[in-house]
Amino acid sequence: MDIIVCVKQVPDAKDVRLDPETNTLAREGVEAIMNPFDRHALEEAVSLKEQLGGKVTVLSMGPPQAEAVLREAISCGADAGVLVSDRAFAGADTWATSYTLAKAIETIGDFDLIFCGKQAIDGDTAQVGPGLASRMDLPYVTCVQKTREATDTGIQVERMMDDGYDVLQLPLPALLTVVKDINEPRVPSLKGKMKAKKAEITVLSAADIGAEEQYIGLAGSPTQVVNVFSPEPRGDRRVFTGTAAEQVDQLVDQLKGYL
Repeated sequence: MDIIVCVKQVPDAKDVRLDPETNTLAREGVEAIMNPFDRHALEEAVSLKEQLGGKVTVLSMGPPQAEAVLREAISCGADAGVLVSDRAFAGADTWATSYTLAKAIETIGDFDLIFCGKQAIDGDTAQVGPGLASRMDLPYVTCVQKTREATDTGIQVERMMDDGYDVLQLPLPALLTVVKDINEPRVPSLKGKMKAKKAEITVLSAADIGAEEQYIGLAGSPTQVVNVFSPEPRGDRRVFTGTAAEQVDQLVDQLKGYL
């Protein structure tokens, strides 16, 4: 089974802060990591490869330094890494990103399955996976919490719902976005790290994937972020101290004032 996993390099959430002058995310000096949801997508892809055979190719769109997450993915069991990188992609929204990834996948060639994380922690839109599937006319399922059965022609999965889960059967090729409940990502082995260090990462430009200028980057983005700001701190806060029982009593006394 040939599987493609879409991953994104994002700022580490614990270090994220806003630039007070520009009101945009301050990325300088902030550690970049693989998007946590994408780690679970990668683990599921590698696990399926180990069961059924085949190949896992990891794909990322980003600046040259995003090569680091591709090497990390290879150290965890992926076979190859492809970086789609071009200044023309700067400022892309989810619409332009899904277009770019679709063109890159067409360039990579045949595949059976595409895995994506449910969402990226820096944008939280959860739009790229479904957008990519729609552009490529693929059946897809979001919020997959378990892979039940997979063959060369189809896959059965559980989709997380508010009141339980759905069991869905899809023909291949297809696209899945996964939640963190699906698995526990593995730790890279020493052998995997050595393989990743020596791996040759394929870098594709806008011209390499045949992307049309009007559909990529800022020019191809119908949505744009006008402003980002920190919410004003809420006033009238109460801090309860003491044992759990004492804090409950304090909370009850406080709530009585609102009755």
